[in-house]
Amino acid sequence: MASIARSSLLRQVASASRVSMATRPALQQSVLARAATFHTTSKRELLPPLPQRIKGTVNDAVPVPEPSPAQGSYHWTFDRLVAAGLVPLTVAPFAAGSLNPTLDAILCAGILIHSHSGFQQIIIDYVPKYRTPTARKLFMWGLNAATVVVGLALYEFETTDVGLTEAIKRIWTA
Repeated sequence: MASIARSSLLRQVASASRVSMATRPALQQSVLARAATFHTTSKRELLPPLPQRIKGTVNDAVPVPEPSPAQGSYHWTFDRLVAAGLVPLTVAPFAAGSLNPTLDAILCAGILIHSHSGFQQIIIDYVPKYRTPTARKLFMWGLNAATVVVGLALYEFETTDVGLTEAIKRIWTA
């Protein structure tokens, strides 16, 4: 669509150059007015671009990262195992009764590990270390602090209050 409009605009500009000198200014103004209306949208960036640095030259090989068991397939397998394990852990405390604090604690730990791992992957994917190392470190420390706070809150809720399963049962029947 844009290519059709662009070629007709180019034809108008080319035909305008062939017109005599007397009619040329008026025709150029109309062509410029059409071109201006065609390009009325302004390009605005929502956020300023991140700092960009070029390391090396075009002919340098891509650096291969060090293999780490915390990344890649090992991490993905661990995430899938925790996610699959949460399915029976969600049903088991309700089936065994709310007086079983062990299953309730395992459910809370599984939810906490699953949430921490998911948010960590979001940070790894969307806050690149090579472009914003300070922000990445800040987000990771924030995630670790939030995980500790939520873990302590769940521990307090399990030991001094009714527990997660019993709270869900009470909300469900309210």
